[in-house]
Amino acid sequence: TPWNIKDLPHLDAVILSHDHYDHLDYGTILKLKEVTDKFYVPLGVDAHLKSWGIDSMDIVVADWWDEFSMNDIQFVCAPARHFSGRGILDRNETLWASWIVSKGNTRLYFSGDSGYGPHFKEIGEKFGPFQLAMMECGQYDMRWNNIHMMPEETARAAKDLNARHLMPIHWGAFTLALHSWTDPADRVVEAANKLGMHVATPVIGLSFTLEEMSTLNKPWWRFEP
Repeated sequence: TPWNIKDLPHLDAVILSHDHYDHLDYGTILKLKEVTDKFYVPLGVDAHLKSWGIDSMDIVVADWWDEFSMNDIQFVCAPARHFSGRGILDRNETLWASWIVSKGNTRLYFSGDSGYGPHFKEIGEKFGPFQLAMMECGQYDMRWNNIHMMPEETARAAKDLNARHLMPIHWGAFTLALHSWTDPADRVVEAANKLGMHVATPVIGLSFTLEEMSTLNKPWWRFEP
């Protein structure tokens, strides 16, 4: 993996979008709880964390449009179009969400998992513009595009959000669809170029600053190792 828990600094907060296994991993949470002050989660996801030994005082539970502050950082839980559940009997028993993180005039958006919809434009109007939108772009298929965006929709959603930089995420790791490994990145870059949207494509695991975003556009996934 690009990161090892022991390599991380102490974390002020961890943000969770929903309870699917590729977003909420038991073993990872057990390690993160040793280095994390607060976990911000959508409604119902706190039950998982409590059952895994995390103190309720260290969990902040959010509904859509709830706002919170930690020191001088603001968090907003925002809508998404997805679903939840970790088994056959708990489908949609917990909430799914996207998140806005801001400090002063710097605003970041994390999409979580989501199909395309009018919520992106609404979020952009309420809280934009965003310096960076981290948008899901992978594990898609037209048969389930109501819960996972196609790459062209990812680019359109970033435009709706009024984002300066789009960073595609949710690709290059878990394989849940039939598209090729490089298809998400290739297609979202092409679609974003047509919309005049800059795409930041840092190598997986790279640390970077917002000031470096405009330089992180090399198609590294096309190169042979």
